[in-house]
Amino acid sequence: MSGEQQILAALRPLATDPAARGLLDDAALLDGLVLSHDTIAEGVHYLPDDPPDSVGWKLAAVNLSDLAAKGAAPAGALLSLTLRGDSEWEERFLRGFHAACESYGLPLLGGDTIALPDGAPRVLGLTVLGRAGARTPSRGGGRPGDRLWVAGVLGDSAAGLDCLRRDTKAEGPLVDVYRRPIPQLAAGRALAGVANAMMDVSDGLLLDAARLADASGCGADIALDTLPLSTSFVAERGAGLDARLFAATGGDDYALLCALPAGVDPNATLCLPEGTRMAAVGSLTDGMGIHLTDDGEPVPLPERLGHEHFA
Repeated sequence: MSGEQQILAALRPLATDPAARGLLDDAALLDGLVLSHDTIAEGVHYLPDDPPDSVGWKLAAVNLSDLAAKGAAPAGALLSLTLRGDSEWEERFLRGFHAACESYGLPLLGGDTIALPDGAPRVLGLTVLGRAGARTPSRGGGRPGDRLWVAGVLGDSAAGLDCLRRDTKAEGPLVDVYRRPIPQLAAGRALAGVANAMMDVSDGLLLDAARLADASGCGADIALDTLPLSTSFVAERGAGLDARLFAATGGDDYALLCALPAGVDPNATLCLPEGTRMAAVGSLTDGMGIHLTDDGEPVPLPERLGHEHFA
């Protein structure tokens, strides 16, 4: 059990209200509202040299992605803002944050500010509230035989981060995806009506698929040769097995992972937003654990399935 899992296990006795969903999900469901909180930290979720406006955008977007995974419509947000006395940075951060909130209809309702010592890394938090739709899929509703689908592409953000680590002045579509993720709110609302389970892919497909399968009491088979990769990713990293494993474990994708009944093809039956890319990447199975194949051949699990705190 990882350190993060140990902390969650210690917290579960405190989270007895049904709204908490046993802390097995990324969001709570309380009186028709979906509630979620995410924190991003300098040096962990964004680089110290990242433009402040992109950090503001990212804080809003990663939280909105949790609402997308529940099929919820944005209703409001509470901002936890750490101040370090750099007014230009803070003003640019707020411009980016405001741009994301305006783009996705997320009103700011309140929050808190604190001052940091000089040089302390910024830690920024946001609580979002969303209005639940007719169905609010959890991680734990999947069933053996469900097909696993990904809405979006994988690996772009991790590849963009890798470009910036090699060259702090790197530019291009991969860097743009890393700095300004796009929450799939409309696709999430469409998928929520048919998904047995759904979550966003924030820590890497393999790790998040393992979490969804475990919460559902299932195993999971993932076919690496079916992963949705962008042309920009393939141009930068290639499309071989190593590249696909990189894409499956990199994290920061903010795609949606959903378990749909075997007979449901979302490309044919759902009214998805124009340009939404849906790929069937595997299935839930009887038993436990996650298993990988590439072109039908078994692939050993990598040592690291994705990003885990305290791993």
